[in-house]
Amino acid sequence: MKASRSIVAGLAGVGALMAATVTAEADAVADFYKGKSVNVYIGYAAGGGYDAYGRILARFMGNHLPGKPGMVPRNMPGAGSIALANALYNTLPKDGTAIGIIGRGVPMEPLFGRSGPKFDADKFNWIGSMNNEVSACVAFHTSKVKTIQDAMQHEMILAGTAQGSDGVDFAIVLNNVLGTKFKLITGYPGGSTQQLAMERGEVEGRCGWSWSSIFATRGYWLKEGKLRIILQLALTGHPELDKMGVPKVMDLAKSDRDRQVLRLIFARQTMGRPFLAPPNVPEDRVEALRKAFDAMVKDKTFLAAAGKAKMEIEPVTGKEVADLIADVYKTPKDIVQAAADATARLERTKIDKKVFKDLKAKGKITKIENGGRKVTFDIGGGKATAVGISGSGTKLSIAGKKANRKALKPGMSCAIVYPAPGSTAKTIACD
Repeated sequence: MKASRSIVAGLAGVGALMAATVTAEADAVADFYKGKSVNVYIGYAAGGGYDAYGRILARFMGNHLPGKPGMVPRNMPGAGSIALANALYNTLPKDGTAIGIIGRGVPMEPLFGRSGPKFDADKFNWIGSMNNEVSACVAFHTSKVKTIQDAMQHEMILAGTAQGSDGVDFAIVLNNVLGTKFKLITGYPGGSTQQLAMERGEVEGRCGWSWSSIFATRGYWLKEGKLRIILQLALTGHPELDKMGVPKVMDLAKSDRDRQVLRLIFARQTMGRPFLAPPNVPEDRVEALRKAFDAMVKDKTFLAAAGKAKMEIEPVTGKEVADLIADVYKTPKDIVQAAADATARLERTKIDKKVFKDLKAKGKITKIENGGRKVTFDIGGGKATAVGISGSGTKLSIAGKKANRKALKPGMSCAIVYPAPGSTAKTIACD
């Protein structure tokens, strides 16, 4: 009996020690984050799907982090979000105060031997993904292409950002593997500018557009008959798109080898909206970030806000994302090479790059969002434009003096210089 009591007492002591250790680690994380701000970098311009997911995380995740730090969304577009991935890996703080959301295909780029990425994907600290995504190829109602079979017979002009992004890589893959005739115009900074290009008739559609983003930002186009979904891009279909009879890319593979290649390329869809932290962040803070993410995606207030914004939430944990990336990097070399060739070989793909000249406009502020980080202007003629404002990237002045974006007020008259609607403004000068 005495021995039994001794064992019980010993186990209790070990349990108490472990609990004390966990508490101490939590306290250390809380002490670190208390009073600080965490920058949530978004690898695309304001107004698109990735931007929406980045901003909603910034609104809610801090409530679940020890110390409850503020979280600030910051757009850092460039090279289909490869620029942000490089910055997170090489230059941004590695202490847990800088995290980001990048394109789901970006982690695969080093596997395919691309020169742009300057990172090892498996060394990032993966926080989680808000969605297990299905993307699509779409045609605007003015295009003569009505089905994916039509796209195999007729040239169709698509918008994209840059090689390495879903919108570009997926179109190239479909040309090389399925025989479609997509032509690409790249250089668009984000989704909002690509949608505008469709409306203007510059392009006929786009590929790699997330169904969740289509539904959230352009659901009314579907209702008005302005948008046709011609192909699902994922390992499995989405129930809503299956009901609509939209074909799945995996069903169009012409051979087992093609199917293996497509499986490797579209595995990225599982981590539809991936959030990550740089390498070498202290382990206790990485764990806290992951737990905060996991708690946030179950939070009723968060889910209500996401539902109101028509954002699909099908979370994938940080460990699951990390395991997926590790598994993908174990793919046999011959399949990797075939997939790399499918995304890079351009003999069947024409690509033109759109060079955006800075736009200039004058107008009155009609709406201010997210503490001045997004501002809408009435620029006359019944037209409005929205731009992002970066604390470090936008030169802002009021009455000729340098100003903070928090000083902006509705009704102010301003002159704006910006690359494209929905992008981050370069300068804003208000009276």
